[in-house]
Amino acid sequence: LYREHPDWAFTVPGRKPVRGRSQLVLDFSRKEVADYIFDSICRVLDSAHIEYLKWDMNRSIADVYSAAGKMAGGDSPGSILYRYMLGLYDLLERLTKRYPDLLIEGCSGGGGRFDAGMLYYTPQIWCSDNTDAVDRIRIQYGTSFGYPISAVGSHVSAVPNHQTGRITPMKTRGVVAMAGSFGYELNLSAISEEDKNCVREQIDAYHKYWHLIHDGAYYRLTNPFEDREAAAWLFVSEDKGEALLNTVALETHGNPLSLYIPLEGLDPEAMYRDEDTGTEYPGAGLMSAGIPIPSGTGEYQAFQVHLRRI
Repeated sequence: LYREHPDWAFTVPGRKPVRGRSQLVLDFSRKEVADYIFDSICRVLDSAHIEYLKWDMNRSIADVYSAAGKMAGGDSPGSILYRYMLGLYDLLERLTKRYPDLLIEGCSGGGGRFDAGMLYYTPQIWCSDNTDAVDRIRIQYGTSFGYPISAVGSHVSAVPNHQTGRITPMKTRGVVAMAGSFGYELNLSAISEEDKNCVREQIDAYHKYWHLIHDGAYYRLTNPFEDREAAAWLFVSEDKGEALLNTVALETHGNPLSLYIPLEGLDPEAMYRDEDTGTEYPGAGLMSAGIPIPSGTGEYQAFQVHLRRI
């Protein structure tokens, strides 16, 4: 493409261009460039039953110069970048209109695409390239202040984590990833039978709790930047009839003290049953005294508690 249309890339005449990631940036401020990319993508999307597209932008924009404008008449880099974004939005507008059932996930080095303009066209955005479950607890906690859970791209990845080297249980990685879109990016043939069974259980759980995770009210029960013992978050249905508690132990001790996590958003007049153990709790008690968190053996143990109003 560059050999045929060298003027379609952002390059400054007389200067050697910056090839971040061995790439150049297409000049979407030019309609003919956006039209070419639109036609190229449509040929791929029309070739098969495609329901998902990841729109990634992993290099910084540099050498902002448009051969169409030639920087004449006050055509500044700022005005070129403004028209670039309008061209990108127009391209995405045409794609979403032509393929209304297509899910486009945005991404830019992870969370660099989390802005309202892109969210309009890409209702799911890859939250961070850091997939370490413990780091993700903090990353997703911060993201939740500005964006709904349904918009957060979050996956289970392999251990040791490729960025931190940390080893966390498969169950823990799944619980953390369920505070987002939930998926897997690892070699399933390389994991143990025990972990494969855990994957099956997690997929069943995600389908079972989808209505709570996607449509329920989200409560941050702890602050993982300040609370050292555990991270906890809660999904509650609109009618307060169901709740899903998620916890991850951040520290491990010998002979640990009992840890109680106060819940939020429940019906204080109702009784709730733990669907796994059958234990019953008053709603007011769960919100004032809290629910006891089981203590497990090993680092970063995770638990999910499904509560249903009796």
